Parts: sequence; C-alpha cells; structure tokens
Amino acid sequence: MAEDNSPCPGSFQDGIHVYPLRVYYEDTDAAGIVYYANYLKFAERARTEMMHLLDVGYRDLVAQHTIAFAVRRVEVDFLAPAKLDDVLEVRTSVTEAAGASVTADQVIHRAGDEITRLRVRLACLGPDGRLLRLPPVLRTALENVIRE
Repeated sequence: MAEDNSPCPGSFQDGIHVYPLRVYYEDTDAAGIVYYANYLKFAERARTEMMHLLDVGYRDLVAQHTIAFAVRRVEVDFLAPAKLDDVLEVRTSVTEAAGASVTADQVIHRAGDEITRLRVRLACLGPDGRLLRLPPVLRTALENVIRE
C-alpha cells in the first residue's frame, strides 16, 4: 500500500476552511496543556493551508509578486485549554479582503466545542516592507470565500 506523505491541507465546507490537527508533546507545557502562544501557530498553519487551497498558485503568486503577509492585529479569546493528544479543528472564515489587508475569524474546536476564538488582520507587504495591494487574482479568490 502506497503511503501519502503530503500534508493535510484541510478542506472548505460551506465557505469555511476546516483544518484538523493533533496536539503533540512539543505543543504543551509541563502540565500537558497547550502553551498559549501555540494557538497562534495552529491558526497560522490553518491560514497557510487555506491559501494553498484557493487554487491561485499561492506559492508562485507570493514569489511572482514578491509579497508577504504580516499579522497587523490579532484578538484571542481563550475559552478552554487543549491538552496533549487532543484532536482539534481550526475553522477559518475570511471576513474581508480589500486594499492591502485580509481579515479572518478563526475558531479552534475540540470535539465540536469552541476552545479558542481569534480575529486576525493581515497586511500584505511588498519587498520593501511597505503595504502593497492584494494581487487581483488573490483578492478575487478570497472574496469568493468571504462569509457574510
């Protein structure tokens, strides 16, 4: 049986990107509870995989337009702790894609329960570190998944 070693990109379900992950030992503190900053990493992984699924050639688009994304603002509500070996889902909803920014709501679930809520605003930057408008093909792809 051939083994598929490609990463799990998650999937879109009704306009929401759903990204599954498992909590590993490296994600936790000495008590086996997820260290708070790692929720930001989980959210980042989910957003990156979502961008790859948009079918705009994300990696090539970033290289061709020499763009990067930086977190401009993030709000986090920690509702319940995740623990070693928990299976989580990060659900990402793009709420705005305009000008040089993207805003997304992300909710981390465990067994259907919300454990963390994030609102993230990303800035699109050019090679000089200045704001750069979203490339039209990316903006259009993001607008197609925006949830009202």
